[in-house]
Amino acid sequence: MEQEAYRHVPYDIEIEQALLGAILVDNQALERVAGTLKPEHFYDPLHQRIYELMASQAERGGMVITPLTLHAAMKADPGLMEVGGHGYLAGLAQAAPAMPNVRDYARILQDLGVRRALIRIGEDVVNNAYEAPHDKPPKAQIEEAEKALYRISESSKYSGGPIDFGESLRRTVELAEKAQARGGRISGVASGFADIDSLLGGLQPSDLLILAGRPGMGKTSLATNMAFHAARLWQQDIEAGAEMPRGAPVLFFSLEMAAQQLSGRILSEQTEIEMWKIRNGKFTEAEWEKFVLTMQELSTLPLYIDDTGGISIAQIAARARRMKREKNIGCVMIDHIQLVAGSGRPENRVQEITEISKSLKVLAKELDVPVIALSQLSRSVDSRDDKRPVLSDLRESGSIEQDADVVMFVFREEYYLKSREPEPGSTEHAKWLEKCERVHRRAEVLVEKHRHGATNKIDLFFDDRFTRFSNLVQEDR
Repeated sequence: MEQEAYRHVPYDIEIEQALLGAILVDNQALERVAGTLKPEHFYDPLHQRIYELMASQAERGGMVITPLTLHAAMKADPGLMEVGGHGYLAGLAQAAPAMPNVRDYARILQDLGVRRALIRIGEDVVNNAYEAPHDKPPKAQIEEAEKALYRISESSKYSGGPIDFGESLRRTVELAEKAQARGGRISGVASGFADIDSLLGGLQPSDLLILAGRPGMGKTSLATNMAFHAARLWQQDIEAGAEMPRGAPVLFFSLEMAAQQLSGRILSEQTEIEMWKIRNGKFTEAEWEKFVLTMQELSTLPLYIDDTGGISIAQIAARARRMKREKNIGCVMIDHIQLVAGSGRPENRVQEITEISKSLKVLAKELDVPVIALSQLSRSVDSRDDKRPVLSDLRESGSIEQDADVVMFVFREEYYLKSREPEPGSTEHAKWLEKCERVHRRAEVLVEKHRHGATNKIDLFFDDRFTRFSNLVQEDR
């Protein structure tokens, strides 16, 4: 019977020795790997301590890293004494390759370190599943595992740290070239609304965009329309073989509405079958055929809806990271921010919203995607003669205004006019009818903050039969 082959933890002591020796011969080699290589990427604990000391000596500056300086600092280290002390350090320098490629060495050690970390996570997942206490449900274990995996994913990127201005300029030129390659079209994710995209340049990666308004203004409808347009444009461009698709796959956190309600709105919009018919199943044969065909056509749309109620900001971040890895999502939407739970135990709700808004901004930068968060406004808007929201209406919600790159308000004057009908036959009633006619099915998107450019008012058409916003045609303006 053949002896069973045992698997060994992945490591390479010779590569570790070669890299440390190369740094001892040429201290500048440390600068080329310090941004990505960490002490934990070494398997040998002694090598971890040697590399950590090298890095700290380099940070202090003015000290040349040699076997003598290292030995002076580590002469009491039992691990170094065991392998020969100064003689071991001198041997590392003497055995260093004549022309080492330290970046390749660093990448090999980093890959090995990541594999060892994955093994540890796997062991932890198994052990926790067997031995976890009753107060730690499987859901919490899954979230912990996702966080650990994402930390490894981020730490394994071969980049990081400051970049010089020349590199920054080069990246700016690259973005401009991409915009030019699009024929002057927008550089961000297309929302499907021409004037919004023109003003913002599309939904920009790493931006936090706040879409706010009072109940009944159509925040969810507008966000759903944007999500659909972005996903549909991306799908169409990919199928057409476009090098730079206009839209992006979208992850939509719907904390207020069920997924089937959200998809029902999209079907209503696309089929032009009113929502009450969809809810009650009152179709004509032609409408039913159109409904089914549209459903089949949209079934592959890269729009992912998470309708988990009471979800926390930590769960949102973990699920967005996973979807970024698995589906390469290019846009995240949250409806709405006031329904998101904080991760800790804040003193008050304002503090909790502050934590949530800051976390969403961090998530946008981390994933390099636009994050659109819907927000309710305070009741003070309704008490004013002019119901149009302003930035101060957000201030009760902590740091939303400060953290956001873009703040947009949805406003429909028709909504308020309907509830203030004067006495029929009066002069005021005639004026009211005239005003109602003028604002009928009209909506305004008020861009009140734009960190990267101008603010403006954008007029849209709103068809309440199908909960659909659309661009106003030129002649209707």
